[in-house]
Amino acid sequence: MRPADVLQVAAGKLSVAGKFAFQPAKALLGQKRHPSLSPMDTILDKPDLAARLSALRSELKRRGLDGFVVPRADEHQGEMVAPHSERLAWLTGFTGSAGQAIVLADRAAIFVDGRYTLQVGLQVDTRLISPLHMTENPASAWIEENLEGGKLGYDPWLHSEDQVRRLKESCEKAGGEAVAVSDNPVDAIWSDQPDPPKAPAAAHPLEFAGKTSAEKRDEIAAAIAAAGASAAVLSLPDSLAWLLNVRGGDVSHTPLVLSFGILDAEGGCEWFVDGAKISEDLPEHLGNGVSPRAPEEFGPALDALAGRKVLADPASAPAWVFDRLRAAGAEIVQGQDPCLLPKARKNAIEIEGCRAAHRRDGAALSRFLAWLASNAVDGEVSELEAAGRLRRFREENSEFRDLSFDTISGSGPNGAIVHYRVTPESDRRLGDGELFLLDSGAQYPDGTTDVTRTVAIGKPSPEMRERFTRVLKGHIALATARFPVGTTGSQLDALARSPLWQAGLDYDHGTGHGVGSYLGVHEGPQRISKVPNRVALEPGMIVSNEPGYYKTGAYGIRIENLVTVVESPAQPGDDRAMLAFETLTLAPIDLSLVEPSLLTAEEAAWLDSYHERVRETLSPALGAADRVWLDAATAKLGA
Repeated sequence: MRPADVLQVAAGKLSVAGKFAFQPAKALLGQKRHPSLSPMDTILDKPDLAARLSALRSELKRRGLDGFVVPRADEHQGEMVAPHSERLAWLTGFTGSAGQAIVLADRAAIFVDGRYTLQVGLQVDTRLISPLHMTENPASAWIEENLEGGKLGYDPWLHSEDQVRRLKESCEKAGGEAVAVSDNPVDAIWSDQPDPPKAPAAAHPLEFAGKTSAEKRDEIAAAIAAAGASAAVLSLPDSLAWLLNVRGGDVSHTPLVLSFGILDAEGGCEWFVDGAKISEDLPEHLGNGVSPRAPEEFGPALDALAGRKVLADPASAPAWVFDRLRAAGAEIVQGQDPCLLPKARKNAIEIEGCRAAHRRDGAALSRFLAWLASNAVDGEVSELEAAGRLRRFREENSEFRDLSFDTISGSGPNGAIVHYRVTPESDRRLGDGELFLLDSGAQYPDGTTDVTRTVAIGKPSPEMRERFTRVLKGHIALATARFPVGTTGSQLDALARSPLWQAGLDYDHGTGHGVGSYLGVHEGPQRISKVPNRVALEPGMIVSNEPGYYKTGAYGIRIENLVTVVESPAQPGDDRAMLAFETLTLAPIDLSLVEPSLLTAEEAAWLDSYHERVRETLSPALGAADRVWLDAATAKLGA
């Protein structure tokens, strides 16, 4: 179950009791799987949606509830969740990384963002659950129209304080009530629910972290004191991984230890983590300032904060934490997780490690692209085979630890599904005259990578070349941007979209997301997006640069490199400090898809210079045949 999986209200006090159990991945799956598939692809059969909805509704009726919210979330509000927490996927069949369902007695809806509007229709029986775009048809409006005075249940562990506040407002507008449950009704009907993970935690060495945990804890403790608090509750596993210099394996593709923490304003940290995850040498690494404690002690530790000012993040900490603190009589100081910004500002050691990770990753990707060029034109390569082959190239490097996410391997119309996940049922061969979109990444102890390349299989059409080149122009505009200190990603977003806008085109996803250092491939708080963002870009932050274009039923285009924010050298006439981007990713961009006549001289020079850097950096790591391919793939335009 969860870290504190039973919430009981007795004698006016809150108490927790919980337990952990672990089942190794191989035992959990019980079968071999294709190397490009995630564990979720093998443990989740296509559900009998009607039967599961019926069972859930019966359970809700037994509890006196008129409906229930099923988010794609765990107790930590993370993007990557353990199979145990994939309640939305188990119930509905939808496997996207974001979404939620609301089940009422006589109707249900599932809400997804623009990345998953196509995917949800393929995976979910829309006769039983209505798919809705969470921006155009938000859950709040649906609740107001459909709840009709009923009681809507929610699990306070799986919603942040902010989310619960909005949920309550919507229920009240419908004349109803949002009701916290003591245990999740989906768990009550999920008979073969996997056990929670219990992967071992490991030290993240200083040679990769760049700062000791003590230094980080002192820095964050000062921020807690500056916020007027004497302690902070930390619920994000990536914050704790960064703060304590530890890594784990509790979820796919992100080396996290699922756990909670309380950091005081003197730098001492109570770490609530299953003792089975603590190896013999880890306490010495943690030092005297960190006290590992059992997960069931988390609730009583919150109770012990009675009368103190406690910092907690309403955007990420579970509502259960806020409920417990209020019941204990603590004074809650609402504020952002104090680890987010320091974690996002990579130090010099972390940036150099990321450069090294991208060099080895670029070599693996280039070897794959050379293989693809020789094998795809005969129509014998499938999406699954391509994803598996790329993984094997990466695995040949001893530093490879895992993929950083499930590879997006989409040919032809599948490439138009922004976050497409290939399965044996959807797998198709790469066809002549089609585009192949490959979005992939890897985890190395010194860095996390994420790269997308779109490749023409055979001869591309003029339309494909024109639209690819517009995406490339936007990519170059962002890569070469120079901007004042204090600029946010939202202010830069239009640079990447402008060449598409000029042709009446656009894409329905953000232009850039933050990336961690051997942590999450999606990391905040910085981002580049149309959505307003008040977080200024700062030196050391890593973000993606990934404009795209998607023609439903035909093809998808995306060009993604990771970049890091750097100080821009002063130029004559500057009256303020300026920043710029350094491109980290090293991999060829398909020249057969570039229409040179659409590029300015400056854009063509950037592409030639980038390809020269790719060639010079990666050639020493490649064999003779692959070097020949790379030379041609990175030739100057018009050569």
